[in-house]
Amino acid sequence: MTDFAKYLQSFFHKYLLGNFGASSNTIRAYKKCFGLLITFMNKVKGVPPHKLELKHLNRDSISDFLNWLEINCNNSISTRNNRYAAICSFCKYLQYAVPDRLAEWQNIRSIKNKKGFSKAMNYVSVEGIKLLLEQTSMETLASRRDLAMLALLYDSGMRVQELVDLSPSCVRFEYPYHIRVTGKGNKQRDIPLLKEQINLLEQYVKENHLLRPEKQFSPLFFNRGGGKLTAAGVTYILKKYAKSAREVNSQLIPQIISPHVFRHSKAMHLLQVGVNIVYIRDFLGHVSVQTTERYARADSKQKREALEAAYEDVIPEKGRLGSWEGNDDLVNFLKDLGI
Repeated sequence: MTDFAKYLQSFFHKYLLGNFGASSNTIRAYKKCFGLLITFMNKVKGVPPHKLELKHLNRDSISDFLNWLEINCNNSISTRNNRYAAICSFCKYLQYAVPDRLAEWQNIRSIKNKKGFSKAMNYVSVEGIKLLLEQTSMETLASRRDLAMLALLYDSGMRVQELVDLSPSCVRFEYPYHIRVTGKGNKQRDIPLLKEQINLLEQYVKENHLLRPEKQFSPLFFNRGGGKLTAAGVTYILKKYAKSAREVNSQLIPQIISPHVFRHSKAMHLLQVGVNIVYIRDFLGHVSVQTTERYARADSKQKREALEAAYEDVIPEKGRLGSWEGNDDLVNFLKDLGI
C-alpha cells in the first residue's frame, strides 16, 4: 500500500465518517473526485494507481487536474470548484497526518476558486406550478404518488435528496403539522406544512399502507419495486409532467426544469408575498442569510414594483415626447411616404 492509498483510506474512514460525520452525499461526491484524480494521474501524468504517492500531489499537478476537469471532462466551473473543495479537505487532514509536508498542503489549498458567470435564477410562477401539478391524472397509484411528492417538494422547498431520504416517521400528521428533513451536514430541521398538504400526504400514506409500524422507516416515496426513489427518478417524473404542461402553455414552464427549480420557486414566492428573509433562510435550511439574499437580488418583479412606488416624476414638459395624433403636418408627411 502506498502512502497515498493509506492516507486516503484513513481520510474517508476515520476523518470524514468518524470525526467529521460527513453525509452520504458528501462521501459520494468526494469518492467521485478522487476517482477522477486517480484517472488523471494515470492517463495524463503517467502514474498508475498502484504507484501513486503523496509526493505526486503538489500545486502544479492539482492545478493541471482542475484544468483537465474543465477541458476534458466538460465540468462546469461550479463542479470544478466543488472537486477542488474535496481536495482541500484532504489537504487539511494531511496537515495533521503528514505535518512534515505542511507547506505543500497549504500551497495546494491556496489555489483560488475559479470565478464564473452568474446565471439568472430559474424559477416557475405560481400559475406555472399549478399547471404542472394539474397534469397528474390521479387515475393510478403512481400518478397519485407523483402529485403528493411534487406538491410536497414545492410546498416544503426541500432539496431533492432530502425528499428521497424521507420516511413516513418524518411526517407529523397532528397539529402543528410539519415534516422533519435531514439536510446538508446531517442537520435536521422541521418544515411547517399546511392542512391541505397534510391531507394529500395522509391520503397517500393510507392508500399505500405506510402507517403500519413496520413501514415507519421505509421510503416515503418508492418506485415500482418498493425501493427508495433516486434524485434522478424524481427529476425524470418532474420533467415528464413539465413536458405535458408545456404543451398546454409553453410560456409558464421553462425549458430547463429540475427539482431545485421548485425550491427556487417556493423561495421566490415566499419573498414576493412579504415573508421575512430570515424566516426563508430557516425554511430552506441555509447556514447564512447571505445565501438566501440571492432571491431578493433575483426578483426583478419586486424590484420593479419598489422602483415604481418610489418614482418621482422629474422630467420637464419640454423634455417629453409629444404625440403624433392631432399633428396634421406630421400625418400628411407620413402619408406622403407611402405614395
